[in-house]
Amino acid sequence: MTEQKLRELLSELRSLPSETEWLEFKSNNDQKLGEYISALSNSACIHDKEFGYVVFGIDDETHRVIGTKFTPYKKVKGNEDLIPWLSRKIEPRINFDFFSIEAEGENVVIVRVQSTTNIPVKFSGIPYVRLGSTNKKLEEFPNKQRLIWTKEPLSPFEKGIAIENISGDDVLKLINYPSYFDLLNIPLPENRNAIFDKLKQEKIITQNTDSFSITNLGAILFAKHMGNFEGLYRKSVRVIIYQGNNKLKTIKEQAGQYGYASGFKGLIDYINDKLPMNEEIGKVFRKEVKMFPELAIRELVANALIHQDFSIKGTGPLIEIFENRVEITNPGKPLISTMRFIDHNPQSRNEKLAHFMRRINICEERGSGIDKVIFECEYYQLPAPKFIEGSNYTKVILYAHKTLRQMDREDKIRACYLHACLKYISTDYMTNTSLRERFGILEKNYSTASRIIAETISANLIKPSDSESSSKKHAKYIPFWA
Repeated sequence: MTEQKLRELLSELRSLPSETEWLEFKSNNDQKLGEYISALSNSACIHDKEFGYVVFGIDDETHRVIGTKFTPYKKVKGNEDLIPWLSRKIEPRINFDFFSIEAEGENVVIVRVQSTTNIPVKFSGIPYVRLGSTNKKLEEFPNKQRLIWTKEPLSPFEKGIAIENISGDDVLKLINYPSYFDLLNIPLPENRNAIFDKLKQEKIITQNTDSFSITNLGAILFAKHMGNFEGLYRKSVRVIIYQGNNKLKTIKEQAGQYGYASGFKGLIDYINDKLPMNEEIGKVFRKEVKMFPELAIRELVANALIHQDFSIKGTGPLIEIFENRVEITNPGKPLISTMRFIDHNPQSRNEKLAHFMRRINICEERGSGIDKVIFECEYYQLPAPKFIEGSNYTKVILYAHKTLRQMDREDKIRACYLHACLKYISTDYMTNTSLRERFGILEKNYSTASRIIAETISANLIKPSDSESSSKKHAKYIPFWA
């Protein structure tokens, strides 16, 4: 934030008649700064404000400048730096920034706190909210808590500005514009103005009278280096490779540098190169094959990018590779039930991002691609993927090959349900025969498939297509929602 913008902000805050539920003036006392960050983030959300503020060095009654000795570079208990300590104590992670400015010859520090969306922000495990000009525990006010959980973002992420008031030369340095034209099979214009006109048309940049701004959409898709965009660098895709089947030893961790569109092919190539190999025994010779289907990896990574919740700060898409599985996680609870991923029309928080990714064939226009993922797992006779809805994240787990004997009850029921879903959306039915083919069960062991079907019915995940038929041999089954 420029000095001019800071002065305008300070003047605007001081002009308010009194402190608000999203604004606090202080002199030097910062002992409860963590509580203030929690309370202001939550209250800013309730009041439809993009930010809340703590301003050190302003009298809370007269709003005159009194100066402050507060500094964000101080130490806290345990000799830990203040900012990392706050970041560790605040959950989920949100952006909070410290700006120092000289006003009327005195030092003033503005703490700008990002408004939360959908998830109350906690400090040391406790969410706070402002009541008038005081902090209270959010649990004491269920109505305010409900407002946070149901709050929609003020504006789509893509319309936000990643960096503003820069020159045309800076735009061309920061944005991988040749990649844009290449991915859309459009000839690269011969002059700068034509390039800028196309980027403005796509809302990748905007133009003021004598300067440009890069939108969040433009930066997240075509950044030459995500680190150049302060608010987005944590949205880089991280790939972590572990030794064994747990997180005790990390072999390698890599964070992507490029925007999602320009860097997608390289990201997928990198992931596939790091996937464990398996030995496939053919009729004549042995060959090494990837343990996980490349198409499934591609579809799930694309979904993680476009369906993430950008309002959750400090975290981004994560791919974790173990010897026996791959876990793909994105910030944000899913907008539809994980049980309906395969059949439901996809809903995205980031429609413009999703639309562009579809235009360049990174993901499908008609659906989520989950049907492809499940088909690939069945084709290679892998365990069914597992979809997990967390408190503020969505995770998909792809498992390496297991024999039927190695699968537990949950594995078998999940595979049976998803097989029934896949059949149903293909205008077909699951049968004992089709399930045996899915698991590689011999015909003479049909009773094994029957037991899996019975357990899946008991779990209320599938049902007979004809509830009045008593035939088991010719029975057909459909998902519970069909």
